[in-house]
Amino acid sequence: MTATPDMTTILKDTMAAFPIDASAAEGAFKSTADLNEKLGAVTLTAVEKSSEISSKWTQQTLKSLGEVSKAKAEPTAYMTAMSDFMTGYAQSATEHMSALFDVAQKAQADSLELMTAAGKGFGEKATAAAKPAATKATTAAK
Repeated sequence: MTATPDMTTILKDTMAAFPIDASAAEGAFKSTADLNEKLGAVTLTAVEKSSEISSKWTQQTLKSLGEVSKAKAEPTAYMTAMSDFMTGYAQSATEHMSALFDVAQKAQADSLELMTAAGKGFGEKATAAAKPAATKATTAAK
């Protein structure tokens, strides 16, 4: 009969044959955590500003609706109040949508800047890591 191979020994031998640089993995984890923290800050800032804009817009709309709902002496005054409300709301919507667009545009630009910086840093680290490997390969080839 054949003996069952000891898988623990096989795995240990395999792992020993392919050493892993734990410091590189730790550095990658820290870099990723830093990037995520910065992206999270960009997101939270954008959400905060968007919430402020939406709240202000809602308050203005409710105030304007208060004017529309007041009792009027003349029937035509209701149409005038509704017309004034719609005109004001259209202007308010334009202003607030523009402000929301500016918030989104800034968040996009900040995110792009962070991702570009992270990519550049990754490229520099990869180049630095490749140089010793290239030197070893050249030496071994000679």
